[in-house]
Amino acid sequence: MYDIILCFISSFLVTYFAIPSIITIAKVKKLVDIPDDRRSHTTATPSLGGIGIFAGLLFSIILWTPFTLIGDLQYVLGATIIVFLIGAKDDIIPTPAYKKLIGQLFAAIILVFKANVKITSLYGIFGVYELPDWVAVVMSLFIILVIINSFNLIDGIDGLAGSIGTLIAVTLGSWFWMVDRVELSLVAFALSGALIAFLKFNFTPARIFMGDTGSLLIGLIAAVLVFKFIEFHREAPASIYAFQSAPAIAIALLIYPLFDTLRAFTLRIMEGKSPFHPDKRHIHHMLLNLGLTHMQSTLILVLFSGFVIFVAFSMQNIGSFNLILVILGISILFSTVIKVLNNQRVKNNSRGVRAHA
Repeated sequence: MYDIILCFISSFLVTYFAIPSIITIAKVKKLVDIPDDRRSHTTATPSLGGIGIFAGLLFSIILWTPFTLIGDLQYVLGATIIVFLIGAKDDIIPTPAYKKLIGQLFAAIILVFKANVKITSLYGIFGVYELPDWVAVVMSLFIILVIINSFNLIDGIDGLAGSIGTLIAVTLGSWFWMVDRVELSLVAFALSGALIAFLKFNFTPARIFMGDTGSLLIGLIAAVLVFKFIEFHREAPASIYAFQSAPAIAIALLIYPLFDTLRAFTLRIMEGKSPFHPDKRHIHHMLLNLGLTHMQSTLILVLFSGFVIFVAFSMQNIGSFNLILVILGISILFSTVIKVLNNQRVKNNSRGVRAHA
């Protein structure tokens, strides 16, 4: 327990004291994010905060993980370094999407084949239990890439990606500590410590953004933690801390990044556009359109995520498939309400313009 606390504190301190220097260097070297039509900020802002997050995370894991427990973490750290380099390169010099995807795939391959981060069972969803090895590999690689990029896509307003990442890390870190998976708890609390320190500088008015370096890193660690959470229920199904619907609980933990990504991709495809075509139709953008601030929007989305997690914990006995339907239904209802409010606001604004014409 003391190692976990010290891991959290050291990660927080390293990131907290690194960020101001990163801000200074980024401004001097003009490594800033310039506002444009797709951005929700109005001033040039450094976007290398992920470097500070990475420093705190890596330092604390290496310092506090007992050598006897390092095990597969060496491969996780290797994949983390690859994703860090991809993100840092893109934050400094924009990189084509396909090149970033190739690098992410390489990191995912390391996780699946070396760190054994993969899904081997659907736990009865659609009547499927044990997966053939090749199916498990392909599915795991795909899901890891989806999770990594979903965090990149939600990093559009101040505090959002960091707050959602903190919620996931603290929740799973506490659970891994209870089931005596200390090495995974250390990873989770190292991430949460770094993110909380970063958020001090990312809350409005944001002095720095995490950039791809940070968002891809959060996605990678979240994927590792969620996969290990699901697979624990095959290794120790009789544990008093085991859940009855582990896959659905995992989806609940990642609900906002996954649902917002699915929603955005679906809308783009329906319009005949590439699913990767950038726009400002994410849920967090709709909240801004309602006149809410960045921090108000972030708070609403964190509360939404927390509510979905609470519902999943409370209804775990209805089975994974049914619980996934409940989670999806709540998410669709939530986004629909926001969409209706947006449409109403547009109509009201149009009436106001005509009235003054």
